[in-house]
Amino acid sequence: MPSSDAVVVGSGPNGLAAAIVLAQAGYSVQVQEAADSIGGGTRSAPLTLPGFTHDVCSAVHPLALASPFFQTLPLADHGLRWIEPPVPLAHPLDDGPPALLARSIEATGRTLGSDAASYRTLIEPFVTEWEPLIRELLAPPHLPHRPLLLARFGLQALRSGQGLAMGHFQGDRARALSGGLGAHAAVPLTWRGSGAIGLVLAAAGHAVGWPIPAGGSQALANALASYFRSLGGTIVTSTPVRSLAELPSSSVVLLDLTPRQVLRIAGDQLPSAYHRSLERYRYGPGTYKVDWALTGPVPWKAPECALASTVHLGGSLEEIIRAEEAPWKREHAERPFVLLTQPSLFDPTRAPPGQHTAWAYCHVPHGSTFDMTARIEAQVERFAPGFRDLILARSSMGPAALESHNANLVGGDIGGGANTLFRLLFGPALRRVPYSTPNQRLYLCSSSTPPGGGVHGMCGYHAARAVLKAWPLAMTAVGGCHSR
Repeated sequence: MPSSDAVVVGSGPNGLAAAIVLAQAGYSVQVQEAADSIGGGTRSAPLTLPGFTHDVCSAVHPLALASPFFQTLPLADHGLRWIEPPVPLAHPLDDGPPALLARSIEATGRTLGSDAASYRTLIEPFVTEWEPLIRELLAPPHLPHRPLLLARFGLQALRSGQGLAMGHFQGDRARALSGGLGAHAAVPLTWRGSGAIGLVLAAAGHAVGWPIPAGGSQALANALASYFRSLGGTIVTSTPVRSLAELPSSSVVLLDLTPRQVLRIAGDQLPSAYHRSLERYRYGPGTYKVDWALTGPVPWKAPECALASTVHLGGSLEEIIRAEEAPWKREHAERPFVLLTQPSLFDPTRAPPGQHTAWAYCHVPHGSTFDMTARIEAQVERFAPGFRDLILARSSMGPAALESHNANLVGGDIGGGANTLFRLLFGPALRRVPYSTPNQRLYLCSSSTPPGGGVHGMCGYHAARAVLKAWPLAMTAVGGCHSR
């Protein structure tokens, strides 16, 4: 007899989401985690000095607050508290005031000059219809419940990030803001479809904000784990899995792993055609990340940047385009596009009194070994002269170091795979149910499956729903979050 109904390998947001859905349905579930602490991409640690709390991977979570599944969970009862900075995002330029993604469309428009009306025309329909839109976008392939809304979004989202910015805006500020948002896709802004993620993030900034968890991203993982345990689930840490044979017996196994790890531990349990599909899976660029312990706040030239939890450091649209193309050419941008967060401005628990933390990363070629610390700090210094003088300590992590923290970050890819349209819609292989495998006992629930990367838990949610349809082990049905 199996010792559990289900085993979930990996305790990132998707693994914990899958485990919660199954536990809600009455399954006995065990989560198995290789690292000493839970969380996957939502971990926090004192990476620099004692008393400074840094987010090891993700830091700002608009899609977590917007997640249709997370919204159904009593995470506040399990210790999670969201902090919303006054401004979600600032994008400084070399001259003049920065462009801001503010909570209101009107306040954002005031920073975009003559492009204010164009910005409203582009983004307002998606903010007004945010709830149905995000449910459509965070669902696996399906017949849309709001086809006209999805078609309107698709007409814009399928454009390149460059085309979206230049087609809608005339001024440098609006174009730079749009390009920086699109750069979160981690693909060249000249690629068709590269504007989609930027549109979602812009709409999220107005609809729900770009919040940070009080105490660090670990707080989100801890709240999910606490709720899961309250349902009777168990979590085992410090237990790497080298093969399926090492897992406790169960009726079904869900893997919060990317295709490379799936092949490593389960390749001998999969047919050759599916095996080849996973071998061909395309990963995205690597990431180079720096965390700082600082004697004071970042000394921005533009004081508005101190209102934002996230600051995009890339200058003009043209500069961002060049920077984001470089990793795909196996090059390292001299002036990389840098995404910076400054959580201690809004959460004093992150650093000792009067001191601060900051976190920044840029995209590099997959598996790069080049040290980007100096180039990242030069970009910060460009918009915040005197920044280097505030550094007490730093922690620099290239692709190899990030992968050592979390094996899912293959080659430094923090998104679970290249953000191609096929991968976002269908996952690593073309199957009717993208979470299933030819092994009827084995399911995938990582960010390599639809709807893709981001801290929203929906990959795990949908994978668990697929399990419930195929393995009706419990008498009760899980409720809550449907795609419509």
